[in-house]
Amino acid sequence: MLRNVNGSSAAGDNWLDRAVARRHVLGSFALTAVAVASILAGCGGGDSQSESEVTLLTHDSFVLPNEVLDTFQRDTGMTLKVVKSGDAGQLASTVSLTPGSPKADAVYGIDNTFASRPIDAGALEPYTSPLAADGAEKYAVPDSNHELTAVDRGDVCLNIDDNWYAEHGQKPPTSLNDLRDPVYARQTALLDPGTSSPGMAFLLATIGTFDQGWQDYWKTVTANGATVVSGWEIAYNQLFTAGEGRGDKPIVVSYASSPAATPGTSALLDSCFGQVEYAGVLKGAANPDGARKLIDFLLSPTVQQALPESMYVYPVQDGTPLPEGWQQSAPAPTTTVSLPPAVIAQNREQWLQQWRDAVGR
Repeated sequence: MLRNVNGSSAAGDNWLDRAVARRHVLGSFALTAVAVASILAGCGGGDSQSESEVTLLTHDSFVLPNEVLDTFQRDTGMTLKVVKSGDAGQLASTVSLTPGSPKADAVYGIDNTFASRPIDAGALEPYTSPLAADGAEKYAVPDSNHELTAVDRGDVCLNIDDNWYAEHGQKPPTSLNDLRDPVYARQTALLDPGTSSPGMAFLLATIGTFDQGWQDYWKTVTANGATVVSGWEIAYNQLFTAGEGRGDKPIVVSYASSPAATPGTSALLDSCFGQVEYAGVLKGAANPDGARKLIDFLLSPTVQQALPESMYVYPVQDGTPLPEGWQQSAPAPTTTVSLPPAVIAQNREQWLQQWRDAVGR
């Protein structure tokens, strides 16, 4: 049995962008759940929770089929209650502000751009799942004590409308550098990293790729007519030529998995930032044993195989098959830009201000 509780606070644009992206590609995969109207502060943890129930705090984009989640109760005898709490940044803040007095037993959905925040706050209990050795361990947070366990990856890349270029008799771009070329003037829709999670990931991709020259890169790209908008929904569904709105931009920031849902498009796999989502046991959890079993469950073949079609992310466990057609239309990048979470946390605000100065915002 699954209990689903939505948090009362409004989510920001960051991970809601990804929620919108997933709604765009999920279609009939949306989870049917029991909606319980409740204020987040009153729905998790506490002495009233028995060991027969485990509460998961997650972001608004979390969705898995009922038949998948029901296997958790069959395997453990525990009821799973899901509490949603906005985007990844909001989720990380909620966890970080309640060390020792959590609103749930486990958390899922904190990504590597926010991972250091709850770790530094002491809001998580170390736990190494016996299943992590099958692949998840490769994505562990550097210099941590296993407070977070990788569950999936959702790499952010440039997406190209190949059909548009074929119809216009032009060669599509093949690298990040091509966005500077006047040939591609006014063809790109980019995202504000201050208001969009994939926008932040793409900013990090440029920082990791161009190092000290990343600000000049943004200056030349925007001078070349690239449009910067607040979130994924506007960029992909309104401005992208292959999006629902059939806009006029054949280049857009999205995910490496997006072409699986949008035929005739492809991702530039050498432009990707490796975004990883983690799960962890919350310090002070009413049911820490249940939280550990839930993390094991998220790494199980049942969940890992369901992730691509349910949330359009890649599994982290080795040998997990991708859906039919993904190897051709949405192969996972073999290499991605990666920056340590601690470095991101230390430099985030400075980088955002430097980006604003570079693009004149």
